[in-house]
Amino acid sequence: MYYKSLKPFPKDFFWGASSSAFQIEGAWNVDGKGMSVRDMMPIPEGIANIKVASDHYHRYKEDIKLLGEMGLKMYRFSIAWTRIIPDGTGEINPKGVEFYNNLIDECLKYNIQPLVTILHFDMPVSLEKNGGWKNPATMDAYVNYCKVLFENFGDRVKYWLTNNEYNLSVLFVAEQHFKDKNDAKGTFQGNHYCILAQAKAIALLHEMWPDAKIGPAPNIHYVYPASCKPEDIIAAQDFNAFRNWLALDLACKAEYNRVTWSILEKDNALPDVAEGDIEILERGKPDFLAFNYYETHTVEAYPEGKSIPQEKRPHVFKKEGYWYGVTNPNFEYTQFGWQIDEVGFRITLRALNERYGLPLIVTENGLGAYDRVESDGSVQDDYRIEYLYRHIHQMHIALDEGVNVFGYCPWSAIDLVSTHEGFNKRYGFIYVNRDEDGNHDYRRIPKKSFYWYRSLIKRNSEF
Repeated sequence: MYYKSLKPFPKDFFWGASSSAFQIEGAWNVDGKGMSVRDMMPIPEGIANIKVASDHYHRYKEDIKLLGEMGLKMYRFSIAWTRIIPDGTGEINPKGVEFYNNLIDECLKYNIQPLVTILHFDMPVSLEKNGGWKNPATMDAYVNYCKVLFENFGDRVKYWLTNNEYNLSVLFVAEQHFKDKNDAKGTFQGNHYCILAQAKAIALLHEMWPDAKIGPAPNIHYVYPASCKPEDIIAAQDFNAFRNWLALDLACKAEYNRVTWSILEKDNALPDVAEGDIEILERGKPDFLAFNYYETHTVEAYPEGKSIPQEKRPHVFKKEGYWYGVTNPNFEYTQFGWQIDEVGFRITLRALNERYGLPLIVTENGLGAYDRVESDGSVQDDYRIEYLYRHIHQMHIALDEGVNVFGYCPWSAIDLVSTHEGFNKRYGFIYVNRDEDGNHDYRRIPKKSFYWYRSLIKRNSEF
């Protein structure tokens, strides 16, 4: 359904785009940078590694100039913890501070508001070896790292994100632990420490820079029941609670989601909540809620002992006795098997708005595809334009319906290394001329979507 008459987007709406340090910067071991978990991950054969990535570390001025030409109002990027504090704790690396100072200043030169992600999947190896978030000492290390960032960049950065998609990291680990009956409690204890550290960082920013704003950046999408059977509706409610509301209720309401708490209790996976923890959460509530959206999921009830048909969606986290993922026949799919559901985007926006009442900003939304350079040197990514148009239109309807959304930063600003599929899965508005092996000249080529988005921003999305 398309609406003809909609309220305009606010004049100060943040039209932006996103990236992350380990996927775009390269320069993985130069100028004093330490080792992150991403640097140590084994690279599947035929998939690009992150050692050079898009070579943004050496080409940031060229890249930010292009983002300025596109008319971006905001650029969401992450800071590599190990570029600032190589070992996670201890000495500060002045070269790392210098790089991000220069990057921030370059953004401001083009009137682009920096939106800085503090941690985006690249925990320092030294901390991970000591237990990562399961070790309460990581909380202190994280808060100290935040303090360094706020001291060095807080005079210019007014919008911060605490942690990217930590709710998914918990899900990926938890599914295997539940299956093996092994250390599920440790996983959710780590989640508890992570959200506590986030609250401490939020309170610290408010103390140091009272005018700055900060929030989490989970991956959130609504979960549908496969049918109107009551059991399937309960399954969808359970998975929504587990996937979406666990981390956000703790961060935004300073309380555990009761449905999820019940599930964890049955699995002997309840975290220990120390005296004073709730007060810490109360003092460190976010100013806004950011979220990443790509697709929705659909689930059926999963009675204990039931076998799951092979054609069902195996990559959806499943939990025996509760839910498992199924294919929804109502949608198209991308070249990489991701469901395209722009109305689900609107549903998710509405759900977040109703549940938390916080200003919302979209920090990832985009289409990964096998882009190619044509004989005339252009990149004709009409499929990406169609995808983004459909999602922006539904966001526009949601805004018209009263959802408080103040920004949209699709993934990604320029081509970068995909977390799972390497460099051939391209998301950017700007093509980076390299192959999976890192060959070619890394030349930047604005795609057709670059010019389309530039026009949309100039019109403030007056369709």
